[in-house]
Amino acid sequence: MIFDIITIFPDFFSSILAHGILKRAIDGSQISVRVRNLRDFTDDLHRSVDDRPFGGGPGMVFKPEPIFRAVEAIQAEAPVKRLRVILLTPQGRLLNQRIVQELSREPRLVLVCGRYGGVDERVATHIATDEISIGDYILSGGEVAAAVLLEATARLLPGVLGNEESKELESFTISGTALNSTGDVGLLGFPQYTRPADFRGLKVPEVLLSGNHQQIREWRERQALLKTCRKRPDLLGKAGMDSEELRRALKRAAEEETIETIS
Repeated sequence: MIFDIITIFPDFFSSILAHGILKRAIDGSQISVRVRNLRDFTDDLHRSVDDRPFGGGPGMVFKPEPIFRAVEAIQAEAPVKRLRVILLTPQGRLLNQRIVQELSREPRLVLVCGRYGGVDERVATHIATDEISIGDYILSGGEVAAAVLLEATARLLPGVLGNEESKELESFTISGTALNSTGDVGLLGFPQYTRPADFRGLKVPEVLLSGNHQQIREWRERQALLKTCRKRPDLLGKAGMDSEELRRALKRAAEEETIETIS
């Protein structure tokens, strides 16, 4: 099984891959791990991978171009028609043993390590096939999450543990308090975008370019609700809204999305 890890900190994985289960799996040729430096897929003098978010706000957001290029380079090497590309993000589905077992049956996985400020939404919607979180909490980057997913998956492969029966007796559960990146209990963060405003015909929503901070705030609130409804509906009960207010907000967000898709 091949793992491709896209990161801005390739040295992070040196120690992890040199010890324990992962070293055993590499030595036994059960897995091959290829760590890709995201900065190798930039084209500017400073090898920039992030930029300020459209619409304002703290932090920096990963740009789409380097990640698209990295995945496309890997896709060109891969014999499979459709790669499984996983974006490690707190907004993804919560990792559990069922998902690990599902992933362990793949011939190749691409793991994209996000960063604290976020990743341009076009990566999640147009290049990633999965978004996965290791828990409802915030890390500074996806490297730790990638290491967790890598080991959890590799240890299920035949011959890695040695004692195959022990895997049938294990259980794995993740639980925690639901938090989101906007600070509101129960909601996932809103979609983030950065330069360029038009990438391969994929355009940033016009409201984020308007400079109208009130409209931007309201749009982000509605989109956070819509994203939570789609990805983590179990969190909506903690949003602090009555059912009628929630219904109206979701309806408005869905209508806005339909208009933007048509336009």
